[in-house]
Amino acid sequence: MEELKSDCSVLVFFVNGKKIVDNQVDPEWTLLFYLRNKLGLCGTKLGCGEGGCGACTVMLSKYDRINKKIRHLPINACLAPVCSMHGLAVTTVEGIGSTRTKLHPVQERIAKSHGTQCGFCTPGIVMSMYTLLRNSPKPTMKDLEVTFQGNLCRCTGYRPIMEGYKTFTEEWELIQNGNRLNGEQGNGCAMGDKCCKLQNGTTKDPEEVLFNRNEFTPYDSSQEPIFPPELKISDQYDKQYLVIKGKTVTWFRPVNLEQLLQLKKQFPDAKLVVGNTEVGVEVKFKQMVYPVIIQPVLIPEMVAITNTEKGVRIGASATFTDIETYLKNEINRLPEEKTRIFKSVVDMLNWFAGKQIRSVGALGSNIMTGSPISDMLPILMANEVTLELQSRDNGKREVILDGNFFTGYRTTIVKPEEILSAIYIPYTNSDRYCYAYKQARRREDDIAIVNAAVNVTFEPKTDIISDINVAFGGMSYKTVTSPKTRQLKGLPWNRQTLELAFAHLQEDLPLDPGAPGGMYLYRKSLTLSLFFKAFLAISADLQKYVPHINIDKRELSGITSFEPKEYKSAQYFTVVPKTQEKSDALQRPIVHISAYKHATGEAVYCDDIPLYENELYLAFVTSTKSHAKILSVDPSEALAMDGVDYFVSAKDVAEGKNFTNFMHRDEKIFYDDIVTSQGQIIGGILATDQIIARKAARKVKIEYEDLQPVIITIDDAIKHNSYFKNPDRMVVKGDVEKVFQEAPHVLEGECHIGGQEHFYLETQSVFVVPKKEDEEIEVYSATQGPTQLAETLAPVLGIQLNKIAVKTKRLGGGFGGKELKAVRIALPAAIAAMKLNRPVRCMLDREEDTVMTGGRHPFYIKYKVAFNNDGKILGAHVKYYNNCGYSIDVSSLVLGHAMTHSQNAYDIPVVRLEGYTCKTNLPSNTAFRGFGCPQAMFAAETMLQHIADYLKKDPVKLSELNLYKEGDVTFYNQKLVNCTMQKCWKECLQSSKYFERRQQVDNFNRENRYKKRGLSVIPTTYGIGFPVPFLNQAGALVLVYTDGSVLLSHGGVEMGQGLHTKMIQVASRCLEIPVEKIHTVDVSTDKVPNTTMTAGSVGSDLNGMAVMRACNTIKERLKPYKDANPKGTWEEWVKKAYFDRVSLSTTGYFGESDYGYNWETGEGQMHNYFSYGAACCEVEIDTLTGDHQVRSVEIVMDVGESLNPGIDVGQIEGAFMQGYGLFVLEELVYSPSGTNYTRGPGTYKLPGFGNIPGEFNVSMLKGSSNPRAVYSSKAIGEPPLFLGSSVVFAIKDAIKAARKENGYDPTDFKLYSPATSARIRVACQDNITSKFEEPELGTYVPWNVLV
Repeated sequence: MEELKSDCSVLVFFVNGKKIVDNQVDPEWTLLFYLRNKLGLCGTKLGCGEGGCGACTVMLSKYDRINKKIRHLPINACLAPVCSMHGLAVTTVEGIGSTRTKLHPVQERIAKSHGTQCGFCTPGIVMSMYTLLRNSPKPTMKDLEVTFQGNLCRCTGYRPIMEGYKTFTEEWELIQNGNRLNGEQGNGCAMGDKCCKLQNGTTKDPEEVLFNRNEFTPYDSSQEPIFPPELKISDQYDKQYLVIKGKTVTWFRPVNLEQLLQLKKQFPDAKLVVGNTEVGVEVKFKQMVYPVIIQPVLIPEMVAITNTEKGVRIGASATFTDIETYLKNEINRLPEEKTRIFKSVVDMLNWFAGKQIRSVGALGSNIMTGSPISDMLPILMANEVTLELQSRDNGKREVILDGNFFTGYRTTIVKPEEILSAIYIPYTNSDRYCYAYKQARRREDDIAIVNAAVNVTFEPKTDIISDINVAFGGMSYKTVTSPKTRQLKGLPWNRQTLELAFAHLQEDLPLDPGAPGGMYLYRKSLTLSLFFKAFLAISADLQKYVPHINIDKRELSGITSFEPKEYKSAQYFTVVPKTQEKSDALQRPIVHISAYKHATGEAVYCDDIPLYENELYLAFVTSTKSHAKILSVDPSEALAMDGVDYFVSAKDVAEGKNFTNFMHRDEKIFYDDIVTSQGQIIGGILATDQIIARKAARKVKIEYEDLQPVIITIDDAIKHNSYFKNPDRMVVKGDVEKVFQEAPHVLEGECHIGGQEHFYLETQSVFVVPKKEDEEIEVYSATQGPTQLAETLAPVLGIQLNKIAVKTKRLGGGFGGKELKAVRIALPAAIAAMKLNRPVRCMLDREEDTVMTGGRHPFYIKYKVAFNNDGKILGAHVKYYNNCGYSIDVSSLVLGHAMTHSQNAYDIPVVRLEGYTCKTNLPSNTAFRGFGCPQAMFAAETMLQHIADYLKKDPVKLSELNLYKEGDVTFYNQKLVNCTMQKCWKECLQSSKYFERRQQVDNFNRENRYKKRGLSVIPTTYGIGFPVPFLNQAGALVLVYTDGSVLLSHGGVEMGQGLHTKMIQVASRCLEIPVEKIHTVDVSTDKVPNTTMTAGSVGSDLNGMAVMRACNTIKERLKPYKDANPKGTWEEWVKKAYFDRVSLSTTGYFGESDYGYNWETGEGQMHNYFSYGAACCEVEIDTLTGDHQVRSVEIVMDVGESLNPGIDVGQIEGAFMQGYGLFVLEELVYSPSGTNYTRGPGTYKLPGFGNIPGEFNVSMLKGSSNPRAVYSSKAIGEPPLFLGSSVVFAIKDAIKAARKENGYDPTDFKLYSPATSARIRVACQDNITSKFEEPELGTYVPWNVLV
């Protein structure tokens, strides 16, 4: 590359008010890498690396010299190139407040409202909210919804975050002002006297609030940090032609069009980057290399948006945020008929990515990227907008964006030396209509499955079509039009023409059954459904001018979207008595002990540990084949790279020690002969930093020889008899065959429930530090089982457990995925660290984590059930098949736990249960919140609803008939004691007003043709406690210092569930001191040894008892001093004991267990106790698209006497939302060869902020106690998760209404889980779906398979 003249080659920008000047910048670095690795600002997190989770959100500020104002933008630091920051100001979470100085109100409110659990996503959410306030000090609720479209949270369920942040809104202030004017105190709810707590007839304790909004620090926008004066006063950085050269990439930022055109002439293959939202993903995940990158963001002609005589000219570098603002102003300023295209664009932008992406992404980039599922291209193509192209030698030319623009997949007619400089969007007129639609897996921040735009012009004031143009995305390798629909010119806009249009669309939009993206029937149906929506909308518009067009009122539901949500919520719990000592924190809703650190970014996670001198970064080389023989591994090219130190592999492990599991010996640390799944570790590159290590890892060459068979699905496993054990387990109670012979009714059925990715926001991470003597080693790991990790490391490293200290401060989410899987990355890191005697760090990318670690087990379940005329279940024979993946892991235990919950909450007196662990060539599945129970419970509920459909009865009545009651005995012979199932059920029906709501739902369905509502009530009975006795033990260490402060250690890992907080509360009661005096540090195997893995929801049960016993020992030692000086203080008693040489440190141990179960003999008590609950859910579905909205959820949960109502409500809501994701949204998609297509938030869809139920009420059953756990509490982490299935069963109820409306058997359909939009739409059979047939299996190669 020849030398290029530039004004500047030094990067200058500001971070939290501090000026950064750097002449050693690499253009490949992202802002996130720079913040964390160069500036040590680790509050900003890496969650996905593709701009899909929002954990990396920071605020970018710049001075708008045209409008003379400072602009603040939320951006994804994981995508933003650090070179793009030149002349700008960045604010991170550390820059707005801290626990050491003062919290910003944004930080304070999310903490006090219980809006943090694991806290990993919190800094990003804080910065999204902070940026909104900087732009709009009094935002609206709609602003809040839009702001969080690009943020995800896996723990909280979102409700408390919105609850805390809506106190900043206009609506909140108006209600508070109204309350004050009326002399009311208010109840802390933004709904005022419409609060749902005042509407459902439940008596409300005035103190029954989780947090007091009156304690919030008022927000004063005038007190914000000032924008760097240097950037405001001087425009020198804006005028600099920036050129920054790296080893492999050169970054250009020209400042005028001439410079840009010259660069494009010189480097015709250069990539033009505005927000890096596409190129950044390509570089990271597709390993694309672009040696020259040009950023055209300061060229006036390319960023300006101006009016022309015929419409609006949009510079190709104008961001979506700027375009949206400008077009909204035009819509408000101009007559409606002129701005119909503008309105379609603005409406679509609401569903386009997240706020962070829209802030920096450009329309020109979107066009030139040419994605076949672009949200904008169908609108622009249907309206045949004009594109302005320019080049250095040939000047300017204009082309039409039509069906000829794209010449292939992501290729266009634009010449290499040309640039797209502007887009011209025309005005419309009174006879021209434009409607656009998008259907995705999730409504907010999701890529389209199919999108469409319909542009129709009529002869003046008639219904005769003058011109029509229709464009679609998601139906080909490019955005396409439907040429044949143009033959509709001259025809009237009526149902006959509609049928012609349908025929033309079917001809113009062929789709191969094995086309990428799958969902053949759904996508084909969507093309007609979306056109039909436009037909209805335009027909409604034409009614104003053409009297004979008449749309049935019931059909209007096909036009409108779902009603806006009100975000109502209520939380009911037992308030502590006024007689309870103020110092006694137990059962009070105090905030998570780390909440303020979460909100300020001060909470330290594994990868936040500061860099050590001489440390190395480990990047894995993993298998890309599902079943193959390794012929050769060649790391030579990687080892030749600068900064690469070593390649670790099986050669570095002692003979016979190359296993991660010495019990089963079916999973290796390093694979060196045969791989049986993608994602298995073959080796690892050790390099000086993460970027070099990952680059080098991709250069390791591996040759394979494919092996057969490749077993991916449960069907494959059954066909090939591929099981770990056949059967793995069997439970028999009574003679089920005799029951079937004598029963009045017998039904058979099946169900399938897909897997689920843990998607903890913090991926698997580890940092290993070898000590200088005695082979000691410290392992900082994001693990749920520090002891188990140490026990696995010891034999591999050949050292004793007393030389291994595994430390875990906190996890950014776990959900079971960091029990055994943490070992997989810790072992290679420890082997390398000991081999090289250097610290080794590793944190998996989201894509790596997904592929390497497995998730929840998919299940296929077949049942045969007997019942009487009333619907009482008499017996059942059920077969369970779970897809384990390539190793057994905990799959057998998961299957057993599933089988013990096969009845859910129903008394089934006679059963025969068979369980099969299927061995496949997929990543090995593992523990996940619920541990098999949600899958089995789903089958039980499917079975019960099958009976209800057969008998034509309300499932609620059948549930009541079969529900467990006090004294019932399970099929594994455990008597139910203190059974509150019936009480939870009745309270749920009462508080949800089920029967009244049922009538309202039926009325709505009669009045609406294309929207249907559904209702369901679902119970849950969940067994708590490990059936293996030795696991039911815990230890604690309590140290009391002479100033009265207490240091508490125990064996439970904090991963967001509030365990440390609850343990401090337990200690507070035992020791009778305030929580401020008690501190807890990391969990460490050199403090509390031989700990049980933090799993199964029993962290509080086990560790709480150990803490209580330790504290009671201390209390007993101090009793003589308290008795001698009853009016003294805690500090005085402690000091006196110290001077009397009384030990102020002690351990506590809990290990008693009167339960345990023997699967071989069927003897023993399976569970310690049971948790009970019920949920009522109402949904609304769009029968034309399969879209849905959760309107309301009412949960009643028995949590005993809650240790902390604030935390427990959060656990209930978070578990519900995770269950909702499992049963409705989160679909893992695999190819027939075992490739996981859903490796990150771009394709794998968690529930987002937009999925919060419109009304979300949680009641913790009052008057319940539990003598079998610490202070009568109950486990809460897992039991509520199955209640998320109430959404899928409500959807099923709505589908029945749709099928009945369309003349189909209401119950003759299957709805597998997850009930995605595709499955919902296909189940809503109608005259559109009937036009297509599912192709016969075997006639094509499917793109994806049901695993």
